[in-house]
Amino acid sequence: MLTTNQLHIDGRHHTLLPATTVEARRSEVLLIQADGQERRTALALALTGRMKPSAGTVSIGHDASLAGLRRRSAIIDAPEVNAPENHLTVKSLASEDLALVPYKFRDRTRPTAWLVKHGFRDILDEWIEALEPTRLLHLQLELALANRDVDLVVVDSPDRHTADTSAWLPLLEQLAAGTLGRGEEVNASTPLRPLVVVGVVGRIPDEWDGAVDVAGNALLTHADRADLPPSPDPGGAGDDPGDGDEAGLGAQDDATETSELPALVVEAQEHGISAAGEADEVDETISAPGTEQVPSQQEEETR
Repeated sequence: MLTTNQLHIDGRHHTLLPATTVEARRSEVLLIQADGQERRTALALALTGRMKPSAGTVSIGHDASLAGLRRRSAIIDAPEVNAPENHLTVKSLASEDLALVPYKFRDRTRPTAWLVKHGFRDILDEWIEALEPTRLLHLQLELALANRDVDLVVVDSPDRHTADTSAWLPLLEQLAAGTLGRGEEVNASTPLRPLVVVGVVGRIPDEWDGAVDVAGNALLTHADRADLPPSPDPGGAGDDPGDGDEAGLGAQDDATETSELPALVVEAQEHGISAAGEADEVDETISAPGTEQVPSQQEEETR
């Protein structure tokens, strides 16, 4: 289980993330609504241990160390951090991500073989910009699964690519259930690999009846909660009472938001954060602005 308690991140000029307390369970998808790309990316980085919070805690299971959280998590498609660059080919992307997996396995240095085995033969030489959102997200999720230490996957703003939730929501559900990545070579008796999956979104889909929360929920008063729109009738397996209380808070058009992320997020590129979540040294944590930051020793090139 992923747990945060009063997780808060200060920005240079404004609060990046108001106090947020959430729980995400294995085998379920938790959607967290957050306004603005800055806030969504800051939350995704903090949930995966890649940004040091100004206050509050985040833990996975009984492990509250940032190094442990980074080792066991993957952040997917964060703008200006590790979102795939359009000038890459599928093979180049796979080569980069597989090389960052922190242990050896058969196809670690054989991206073509890995792509064929996982059903991407038809797009081997395609440019990233030519891929449909569903196919690109599927590829990124499969690459994250190459790291067998990953228990938590946080997807940053999957709804920014398309208004069609069928392009990303079913993939997140399959990932949580442990059924994604089970290709033809996987024996039917192979155990499932259920994960903790979090989608940080700009708006909770109307049709979603699973677990939901909202960034800044720890600041809400009882009166604030009473003013929230009613949530969908919970029908997803593993839902808890009250999971949908914040579904409609802050859902708004992001068209007016700035496209320039703060320097603290852009720094993530310089620290070599990968979709596979390979980082496990403490000095790779990004500190919030205004707090002490330990320089990274990592010199790997990023996408």
